[in-house]
Amino acid sequence: MRSADSGPVEERYTQWKSLVPVLYDWLANHNLVWPSLSCRWGSQLEQATYKSRQRLYLSEQTDGTVPNTLVIANCEVVKPRVAAAEHISQFNEEARSPFVKKHKTIIHPGEVNRIRELPQKRQIVATHTDGPEVFVWNVDTQPNCQVVVGASVSKPDLTLTGHTDNAEFALALSPAAPHVLSGGKDQCVVLWSIEDFTTSAKDPSPSKPATPTGGKQKGSGASQSAVADSTKVAPRGIFKGHSETVEDVQFHPTSDQEFCSVGDDSCLILWDARAGHDPVVKVERAHDADLHCVDWNSLEDHLLLTGSADNSVRMFDRRKLSGKGQGTPIHKFQGHSAAVLCVQWCPERKSVFGSSAEDGFVNIWDYEKVPQKKEEGKSSKRGNWPPPGLFFQHAGHRDKVVDFQWNLLDPWTIVSVSADCEKTGGGGTLQIWRMNDLIYRPDEEVLAELEQFKSHILSCTDDK
Repeated sequence: MRSADSGPVEERYTQWKSLVPVLYDWLANHNLVWPSLSCRWGSQLEQATYKSRQRLYLSEQTDGTVPNTLVIANCEVVKPRVAAAEHISQFNEEARSPFVKKHKTIIHPGEVNRIRELPQKRQIVATHTDGPEVFVWNVDTQPNCQVVVGASVSKPDLTLTGHTDNAEFALALSPAAPHVLSGGKDQCVVLWSIEDFTTSAKDPSPSKPATPTGGKQKGSGASQSAVADSTKVAPRGIFKGHSETVEDVQFHPTSDQEFCSVGDDSCLILWDARAGHDPVVKVERAHDADLHCVDWNSLEDHLLLTGSADNSVRMFDRRKLSGKGQGTPIHKFQGHSAAVLCVQWCPERKSVFGSSAEDGFVNIWDYEKVPQKKEEGKSSKRGNWPPPGLFFQHAGHRDKVVDFQWNLLDPWTIVSVSADCEKTGGGGTLQIWRMNDLIYRPDEEVLAELEQFKSHILSCTDDK
């Protein structure tokens, strides 16, 4: 494993590619036509002996010559220990992957900055754009659109209103109920239930949006009247506690009433809708710079992760946070050389999580591998690398990794997307990958398997 600043990007990438057959059980590389700022797993469609087929949600952020789109793709996911090692590294960076096929295109009203799926019904997704609204789509019932100049914008199934300024990135859907959470430049966190559309007949927004949705999509000639005709849903609550833009939000894993948010004010805030519209806990200085991302551990619900422009990931125990703005992280993870853009807990193991950053890496950590305090003084043979807790570094991207997600339906499989447009001759890179299981399995299991392999080799030798 090499340090994030251990040489030029191309040199680092070449070395990484040479190690792919050793480090990965499977990897697919897909060159995008247009940049995508988000990537999410959808429903599983089919299970076969050697692979499964699953929905994948992407976006196309165009230059205005054609409309921006929400893309529904079908992805073939090869099962563990099936792919031949010599094959997974033989890919062309400038080519589309045979494992990723576009299934449907939805013409989106503006750029797609964030995509999030409803865990209970993965065909329901919400999207953020450069405006105050949140759009909700049933991707199964939406018609497939031809992406041509002047094409009409697709009509969202629901338009969630309530923000008074642009809400571009902070977006989450609850695993406990069909609730949506959003944050924006109005410094507010807004909560909706998508089931409330039956009682929402008109737009309840108290003030005029900062960015109107009427007119035409910039450079595309696509009419956006469909957005105006979409069913509007009013918020269940608007929560005020941040002093700058809210950059990310996340629900408690088992409660649709508890959630958290982070923002450019360096604050981590915990909320409970049952307790009112004020913060329950507010950590005033969670990081030394803007906070970009947050995630809540579904297997240990007292643990939260935050990522920041200070290049670090921090872990907080909410049991040790007070309502008076006090609270220090129980761990600080220093393994990126640029701003952290995304953090997510692993759904398979409570102590494992991933982080992606502007340095082009997806780092995989295990907080149980962080030495106890009595061991912290021991220096590594390689100096300060790897940092405590880091056990895998995905170096297949050559520019900032804007989003990634663990696959809940295919353990230890990750999809990640980067904005390395100039280096790939396209719109960036989508990669689907699974590290070699010898890396993350318990040591005793790995040693036992290697011992069996050794015995097998020796018996074959004796037979000769």
